[in-house]
Amino acid sequence: MKYKLKMIYKGAKTIHLPLESEWIDERNIDALIIDFQKTGRITDIAIMDEMGREWNRKEFAKLQKKLEDEPTNPILYFDGGFDLQSKEAGIGIVIYYQKGVNHFRYRANAKLEALESNNEAEYAALYNALLFLQEQSFNNLPIVIRGDSQGVLKQLEGEWPCYEKSLNAWLDKIEEKIKELGLHPNFEVISRKENKEADALATQALQNTIIHSHLKME
Repeated sequence: MKYKLKMIYKGAKTIHLPLESEWIDERNIDALIIDFQKTGRITDIAIMDEMGREWNRKEFAKLQKKLEDEPTNPILYFDGGFDLQSKEAGIGIVIYYQKGVNHFRYRANAKLEALESNNEAEYAALYNALLFLQEQSFNNLPIVIRGDSQGVLKQLEGEWPCYEKSLNAWLDKIEEKIKELGLHPNFEVISRKENKEADALATQALQNTIIHSHLKME
């Protein structure tokens, strides 16, 4: 999660100038506030996160204690594959996130039936990734969602239309789940090489190699 500092600069006479910082890492917030306060001209310092929520310094310190046990900074990778002969789909999901100073990685795949195309498998992969986020109480957070399916991500951004009824149903389910969790998504189209973990998991699912791994990273 990134944060901004909002404050009032009090200059000579009646000059009161609102100021706002760039996005900064939470580890730098206390040091910056101390430096600003030393000037004697900075007041009403507020800390704002990417979701638009604001706290004073005391409130923010309490929040940080609470967040040590809650998941933050999720980066989600997804991919789907479809076998035309067997009419089976494989999905792959990789999610990196933090709890306090600790980093975690979740990897999972599955073989699905009753899907009709590779595109539908891509949507199913992303939806199932969101179900994991729900199980792990990822709520009211910014999230980076990465995949090599330009169609899926551009349609979720609203840049490309979707004309297929079955895919529109997946779009609706994904958008509803994102809204339900209070997530603020940043969709990023990446290359297949950059998406190799999720791609490999989807392929392994079609080969009946099922993986479910949830590990703290060293």
